[in-house]
Amino acid sequence: MAISTNFRMRCAFFLVTLPLLILIGCSGGYDAEKVHDQMEADKQSESSDSDTTTATNSDGAEPSTDETTTATKEGEENKPAEQVPGKLKNSLIDQFDPPSLEELNASVTWKDMPVLDGMELMRERQAKEEVLATVEEAKKLKNDSDEANKKIISAMGRGPTSESEVDYEAVWNHHVGSDAKSTNPLMASSTIEFDVGGLTGFDLFSFDWNFTPFGNKETIVSWQSSEDGLYDKVVMRDDLVWSDGKPITAHDVVYSFRTIMDPRVPVPAARSGTDQIKWIEAYDDHTLVYFHKESLATNIWNIIFPIIPKHVYEPELENDPTLQNSEYFVNLEKKPVVGGRYELVSRDRNQEMVLERREDWYMHDGKQVREKPHFKQIRMKIINDPNTALLTLIKGDIDEMQLNSQLWETNTNGDDFYENNTKVSVTEWGYGYFGWNNKTPYFEDKRVREAMSYAFDHKELLDEYLYGLYEPATGIFHPESWMAPKKKITPYTQNLDKAEELLDAAGWVDSDNDGVRDKEINGKRIPFEFTILCVNSTRPIDFCTLLKSNLETIGIICNVSPLEFTVLQEKTRTHKFHAALGGWGSGADPSTNSNLWTTKAIDEGRNFVNYSNPKVDQLFEDAERAMDRDKRAEIYGKIHELIWEDQPYTFLYYSSGFYGFKKTMRGYVFSPRGPFHYSPGMYHLWKSH
Repeated sequence: MAISTNFRMRCAFFLVTLPLLILIGCSGGYDAEKVHDQMEADKQSESSDSDTTTATNSDGAEPSTDETTTATKEGEENKPAEQVPGKLKNSLIDQFDPPSLEELNASVTWKDMPVLDGMELMRERQAKEEVLATVEEAKKLKNDSDEANKKIISAMGRGPTSESEVDYEAVWNHHVGSDAKSTNPLMASSTIEFDVGGLTGFDLFSFDWNFTPFGNKETIVSWQSSEDGLYDKVVMRDDLVWSDGKPITAHDVVYSFRTIMDPRVPVPAARSGTDQIKWIEAYDDHTLVYFHKESLATNIWNIIFPIIPKHVYEPELENDPTLQNSEYFVNLEKKPVVGGRYELVSRDRNQEMVLERREDWYMHDGKQVREKPHFKQIRMKIINDPNTALLTLIKGDIDEMQLNSQLWETNTNGDDFYENNTKVSVTEWGYGYFGWNNKTPYFEDKRVREAMSYAFDHKELLDEYLYGLYEPATGIFHPESWMAPKKKITPYTQNLDKAEELLDAAGWVDSDNDGVRDKEINGKRIPFEFTILCVNSTRPIDFCTLLKSNLETIGIICNVSPLEFTVLQEKTRTHKFHAALGGWGSGADPSTNSNLWTTKAIDEGRNFVNYSNPKVDQLFEDAERAMDRDKRAEIYGKIHELIWEDQPYTFLYYSSGFYGFKKTMRGYVFSPRGPFHYSPGMYHLWKSH
């Protein structure tokens, strides 16, 4: 139960991706003339694209999880299912005849798994914590020290002591930086879509601020796993209904799994991990058994995926397996049938989405069966520009927002801000990067990628642009995380001599003394001139412009191309870029990184930079099969080190989280993924009278 409660638990990164143009070489080498033709065509395309704008909500990074939205890979998956031996029709699932429940219970040794209420879990946690300040004391504080920061979080992050404190008629004006492309949980591809899905979605499982998974007490009665790790059995509650009044049953879960595994349905990201499930059987309306292909440490994350209502999607799926083109699905986007606490009631494109509390979520047959959601209405205010959003917060028209480092350091220290608001900062496990497309002639050589990292002025970025508030990044796992390598890694600092030495060794030299490095490829010399894409917003443009300036000093031309975010998503997803400014947040489990770094993820996931290392591929598989956490940590540490050595990204900084809240807002508690992305996450928020 968090912004990401469904499959985002499993494959969760908030993406900060910023694409570029590409030239993908084939196994026979690069055709230099085609390289230049493609570059010119892409430049013209980007020139027209760059008139559109989008915004980021933190230091040049648009947090979003960019799920690919095109059809499945070429080959067997695109054949009609009846042509693939052993497959169900229109499915990637092998035919399987499950045993009866009686046979299964007789042959399997079950162990009970935790079924918890996220709100109760938080109340138990906070009951044990020392309260560092009263609410009134915290409201008077300015956040100008670590001590003040801790006091504000301690006082303002607590849940209500009684229901009388909560204004249940309150409206939460929630700031988001961009509009949603889709309200279909299977199609989620940005932070706002996960915001909407987290509030409207129906989930069987959740996880806490330490990323420990548990069964969701609000939706299931019991959860058992087999001792051999090959089966999970869940009994669902019988008091759950969709927003159209129809019961939510085990058959909806099975149908959702089948839909995700239909190769005609363009949801490869939702399919990642779910494809490790062998079968799901609904033995009755409420009893489910998940059959796993093998015993993996990640099986718990694999059974977390978006759940959709069978009776709504089934009638139209055969007519439109894209789930988005037909009039039926277009209308469903406007008024989705949902199973969570809130439902979408109105939408003004690029302005606002309005959600309202569902009485039939917490009431059943005239009795309250679940906690009443704290807000009657949630208005998602879409404000692209962070500066405009801050003015809106100060004015009182939104209740909270994520701040970038500039707003934190220079625009939120005065009495005008603190009159009605406060702010807090936290450590988060996300990171920013320049991504280098490893399948272009420019960045296929590791020495060139290393040269990029040496050429960049990391100190200027961290000190001048980020106000000294962020730590330099040294790889994919934050140093405070359990999966980070034990060996201390030294971050890159600018060393232009070393950068030039590496470029010379890689064959990029200035052969004609025109001031630009060049290299012979397939008998033709091409200049080292590439383009980096970024979101069309001030801070990402600044970051890329700094890179451009640094590279000019060593004979490389770097063109900065700002694009609208959805255009960036498409170019990155299809690998049509040279380099990209981006960033990732943290997944709930380190295994989610396989969706970024394995060879398989080039076509099926979010490995946009075409990175491939067989050792990394194997280590990800080994980690899934290691049931001991210490052993998993050791393996993920090796993955971290290998990726750092290969430098497919120039890692820039580890994110810090900066947030502004209206003083009437309470209950914000943080995890390494931010204030909402865990259980109870956003559901713990409340507004005082």
